Amino acid sequence: MQHGICLLSVVPCRKEPASTSEMVTQLLFGEHYTVIEQAEDWIGIKHAYDKYDCWISRKQHTPITEHTFNTLQKQSTFYSSELVQIIHNRRNFTSFPITLGATLPYLNNSTLNFESHEFGFDGQFSEKGVKKNAEEIISTGLLFLNAPYLWGGKSPFGIDCSGFTQITYKLNGYYLPRDACQQVELGRPLSFVEEAEAGDLAFFDNEDGTIVHVGILLNNQQILHASGCVRIDNFDHYGIFHTDTKKYSHTLRVIKRII
Repeated sequence: MQHGICLLSVVPCRKEPASTSEMVTQLLFGEHYTVIEQAEDWIGIKHAYDKYDCWISRKQHTPITEHTFNTLQKQSTFYSSELVQIIHNRRNFTSFPITLGATLPYLNNSTLNFESHEFGFDGQFSEKGVKKNAEEIISTGLLFLNAPYLWGGKSPFGIDCSGFTQITYKLNGYYLPRDACQQVELGRPLSFVEEAEAGDLAFFDNEDGTIVHVGILLNNQQILHASGCVRIDNFDHYGIFHTDTKKYSHTLRVIKRII
C-alpha cells in the first residue's frame, strides 16, 4: 500500500481526477494520506485524519514509506496554532508560509526531521487530543474572522462552514469529520435554544431536510460561521438572522454539544 504527505502550504483535493472538477477539501501542510487509486496525472487518496476520499494532482504528491505512515498514526501530533507562520526547508534552503491548523510531523526542538526531509519551525503549536475549554475554542474561531468563504477550503485564505468548525475543534483537542452532514451525528442534542452555550455547534438544513450548514455558537444569541466570509450573526430558534441583509439566511435544525 502506498502513502503520501502534503509538503506544500495548501493542496486542492478534487471530487474527480481533473483540474476542472469540484474542489471538495484541501490538504494542509503535514497532513498524510493513503493512496487508494491512480490515474495518469492524478492520485486518489484517503485522508488519514478524517478518512475523506478525494483526488490530488500527481505533481503535488510526496510519497512516504509505510513505516513513516504508521509512525505518524501512532506518535503525538502537533498543529500550527498561528494564523500564518513561515516554515524553513533546510534541505534546499527555501521558506514558505503554512496556515493555522497545518500539521507538524516529527516536531522536536523546532525541527521536523523525517526520511529525506528537514524543516525548521519556530511558531506556536497545539497538541492533538489536548482538550481545551469553550473560551479557547471561540478564541481560535475568531482568528478566522473575515476569512473568505471557499467551498472545500480549510485555510484562513478560503474556508467553508464545516472546514471552519473541523479545524477550530481540531486545534482544541476535539475530532470532527469533514462535512456538516457527518458532524451532526456527533454530540448531545439540546432541546431548546436557551440551553445553548459558547462552543456548541448549530446545524441548519434545506427544504429537503439535508444538513447544509454549521456554525459555532458564541452564546445563545450569536453564531460564528462561514457564509460569504467567517462572520458573526444573530441567532435564534428560527435560525441565523443575517446582520447585513436583515433576513434569515439559514433554518435551524439542531444544536449539538460536543465539549
